[in-house]
Amino acid sequence: MLPLIQFLLLVAFPALAIIAAMRDATSFTIPNWISLALIALFFPTALLLGASVTQIGLAVAVGFGALIVGMGMFAAGWIGGGDAKLFAAAALWLGWSALLPFLAVTALAGGALAVSLLVARSGWFRPVTIGLRGWIGRLTTPGENVPYGVAIAVGALVAFPTSLPAQLFPGLS
Repeated sequence: MLPLIQFLLLVAFPALAIIAAMRDATSFTIPNWISLALIALFFPTALLLGASVTQIGLAVAVGFGALIVGMGMFAAGWIGGGDAKLFAAAALWLGWSALLPFLAVTALAGGALAVSLLVARSGWFRPVTIGLRGWIGRLTTPGENVPYGVAIAVGALVAFPTSLPAQLFPGLS
Protein backbone atom coordinates (compact mmCIF):
# COMPACT_ATOMS: atom_id res chain seq x y z
CA MET A 1 0.00 0.00 0.00
CA LEU A 2 2.86 2.42 0.74
CA PRO A 3 4.23 2.40 -2.85
CA LEU A 4 0.72 3.33 -4.08
CA ILE A 5 0.54 6.26 -1.66
CA GLN A 6 4.05 7.32 -2.68
CA PHE A 7 3.06 7.11 -6.33
CA LEU A 8 -0.12 9.13 -5.83
CA LEU A 9 1.79 11.83 -3.98
CA LEU A 10 4.43 11.82 -6.71
CA VAL A 11 1.92 12.30 -9.55
CA ALA A 12 0.37 15.24 -7.71
CA PHE A 13 3.22 17.45 -8.93
CA PRO A 14 2.73 16.96 -12.68
CA ALA A 15 -1.05 17.02 -12.29
CA LEU A 16 -1.00 20.34 -10.41
CA ALA A 17 1.55 21.82 -12.85
CA ILE A 18 -0.75 20.97 -15.76
CA ILE A 19 -3.77 22.43 -13.94
CA ALA A 20 -1.80 25.62 -13.24
CA ALA A 21 -0.81 25.94 -16.91
CA MET A 22 -4.39 25.40 -18.07
CA ARG A 23 -5.77 27.91 -15.57
CA ASP A 24 -3.17 30.50 -16.54
CA ALA A 25 -3.78 30.04 -20.27
CA THR A 26 -7.54 30.32 -19.89
CA SER A 27 -7.89 32.96 -17.17
CA PHE A 28 -4.46 34.62 -16.81
CA THR A 29 -4.48 33.63 -13.13
CA ILE A 30 -2.98 30.80 -11.12
CA PRO A 31 -5.04 30.22 -7.98
CA ASN A 32 -3.08 30.28 -4.72
CA TRP A 33 -4.44 26.86 -3.78
CA ILE A 34 -2.32 25.24 -6.50
CA SER A 35 0.98 26.60 -5.17
CA LEU A 36 -0.08 25.95 -1.57
CA ALA A 37 -1.04 22.36 -2.44
CA LEU A 38 2.31 21.81 -4.13
CA ILE A 39 4.14 23.10 -1.05
CA ALA A 40 2.00 21.09 1.36
CA LEU A 41 2.34 17.86 -0.65
CA PHE A 42 6.10 18.13 -1.08
CA PHE A 43 6.92 17.36 2.54
CA PRO A 44 4.94 14.12 2.99
CA THR A 45 6.11 13.00 -0.45
CA ALA A 46 9.77 13.62 0.36
CA LEU A 47 9.46 11.97 3.78
CA LEU A 48 7.60 8.90 2.47
CA LEU A 49 10.17 8.50 -0.29
CA GLY A 50 12.98 8.56 2.27
CA ALA A 51 14.58 11.94 1.58
CA SER A 52 17.09 12.99 4.19
CA VAL A 53 16.72 16.15 6.25
CA THR A 54 19.67 17.56 4.30
CA GLN A 55 17.99 16.83 0.96
CA ILE A 56 14.72 18.38 2.14
CA GLY A 57 16.58 21.41 3.52
CA LEU A 58 18.37 21.93 0.20
CA ALA A 59 15.05 21.70 -1.65
CA VAL A 60 13.56 24.29 0.72
CA ALA A 61 16.55 26.57 0.09
CA VAL A 62 16.10 26.21 -3.68
CA GLY A 63 12.38 26.97 -3.34
CA PHE A 64 13.07 30.00 -1.17
CA GLY A 65 15.68 31.26 -3.61
CA ALA A 66 13.19 30.84 -6.45
CA LEU A 67 10.61 32.77 -4.44
CA ILE A 68 13.05 35.68 -4.03
CA VAL A 69 13.85 35.63 -7.76
CA GLY A 70 10.15 35.32 -8.61
CA MET A 71 9.28 38.26 -6.36
CA GLY A 72 11.94 40.31 -8.13
CA MET A 73 10.52 39.39 -11.53
CA PHE A 74 7.03 40.25 -10.27
CA ALA A 75 8.24 43.60 -8.91
CA ALA A 76 9.82 44.33 -12.30
CA GLY A 77 6.49 43.56 -13.99
CA TRP A 78 7.88 40.63 -15.97
CA ILE A 79 5.57 37.98 -14.48
CA GLY A 80 2.42 37.85 -12.38
CA GLY A 81 2.18 37.02 -8.70
CA GLY A 82 0.75 33.57 -9.38
CA ASP A 83 3.64 32.86 -11.73
CA ALA A 84 6.15 33.79 -9.01
CA LYS A 85 4.46 31.49 -6.49
CA LEU A 86 4.21 28.61 -8.97
CA PHE A 87 7.89 29.11 -9.89
CA ALA A 88 8.89 28.81 -6.22
CA ALA A 89 6.63 25.82 -5.50
CA ALA A 90 7.95 24.00 -8.57
CA ALA A 91 11.55 24.77 -7.58
CA LEU A 92 10.87 23.29 -4.13
CA TRP A 93 9.77 20.01 -5.73
CA LEU A 94 12.53 19.97 -8.30
CA GLY A 95 15.36 20.80 -5.90
CA TRP A 96 18.98 21.35 -6.73
CA SER A 97 19.36 18.33 -9.04
CA ALA A 98 16.74 19.55 -11.52
CA LEU A 99 17.20 23.31 -11.11
CA LEU A 100 19.31 23.92 -14.21
CA PRO A 101 17.04 21.99 -16.62
CA PHE A 102 14.01 23.67 -15.03
CA LEU A 103 15.43 27.16 -15.53
CA ALA A 104 16.68 26.47 -19.06
CA VAL A 105 13.49 24.87 -20.33
CA THR A 106 11.29 27.45 -18.61
CA ALA A 107 13.26 30.26 -20.26
CA LEU A 108 13.09 28.60 -23.68
CA ALA A 109 9.39 27.80 -23.33
CA GLY A 110 8.70 31.34 -22.12
CA GLY A 111 10.53 32.80 -25.10
CA ALA A 112 8.68 30.54 -27.51
CA LEU A 113 5.36 31.41 -25.86
CA ALA A 114 6.07 35.14 -26.01
CA VAL A 115 7.11 35.02 -29.67
CA SER A 116 4.07 32.89 -30.55
CA LEU A 117 1.74 35.34 -28.84
CA LEU A 118 3.45 38.31 -30.50
CA VAL A 119 2.87 36.69 -33.88
CA ALA A 120 -0.73 35.73 -33.05
CA ARG A 121 -1.39 39.26 -31.80
CA SER A 122 0.33 40.96 -34.74
CA GLY A 123 -1.31 42.80 -37.60
CA TRP A 124 -0.69 39.88 -39.94
CA PHE A 125 -2.81 37.45 -37.92
CA ARG A 126 -5.21 39.94 -36.36
CA PRO A 127 -7.84 39.52 -39.11
CA VAL A 128 -7.92 35.79 -38.31
CA THR A 129 -7.98 36.18 -34.52
CA ILE A 130 -10.21 39.25 -34.17
CA GLY A 131 -13.45 37.27 -34.11
CA LEU A 132 -12.29 34.70 -31.57
CA ARG A 133 -14.19 34.67 -28.31
CA GLY A 134 -13.49 33.43 -24.84
CA TRP A 135 -10.05 32.65 -23.57
CA ILE A 136 -8.54 32.15 -27.03
CA GLY A 137 -9.76 35.59 -28.06
CA ARG A 138 -8.27 37.11 -24.93
CA LEU A 139 -5.03 35.19 -25.43
CA THR A 140 -4.66 36.63 -28.93
CA THR A 141 -5.64 40.19 -27.99
CA PRO A 142 -2.79 42.69 -28.45
CA GLY A 143 -1.57 44.14 -25.17
CA GLU A 144 -2.78 41.24 -23.02
CA ASN A 145 -0.44 39.59 -20.56
CA VAL A 146 1.55 36.45 -21.29
CA PRO A 147 0.43 33.41 -19.26
CA TYR A 148 3.96 32.58 -18.13
CA GLY A 149 2.62 29.80 -15.90
CA VAL A 150 2.43 27.71 -19.08
CA ALA A 151 6.20 28.05 -19.57
CA ILE A 152 6.87 27.33 -15.89
CA ALA A 153 4.78 24.16 -16.11
CA VAL A 154 6.60 23.02 -19.27
CA GLY A 155 9.96 23.59 -17.59
CA ALA A 156 8.80 21.79 -14.45
CA LEU A 157 7.44 18.79 -16.33
CA VAL A 158 10.59 18.40 -18.43
CA ALA A 159 12.85 18.67 -15.35
CA PHE A 160 10.69 16.50 -13.09
CA PRO A 161 12.33 13.14 -13.95
CA THR A 162 15.63 14.48 -12.57
CA SER A 163 14.06 15.88 -9.39
CA LEU A 164 14.71 14.54 -5.91
CA PRO A 165 11.26 12.92 -5.47
CA ALA A 166 11.44 11.21 -8.86
CA GLN A 167 14.95 9.91 -8.11
CA LEU A 168 13.83 8.50 -4.75
CA PHE A 169 10.75 6.70 -6.07
CA PRO A 170 11.46 2.97 -6.53
CA GLY A 171 11.57 2.00 -10.19
CA LEU A 172 11.78 5.52 -11.67
CA SER A 173 15.51 6.05 -11.43
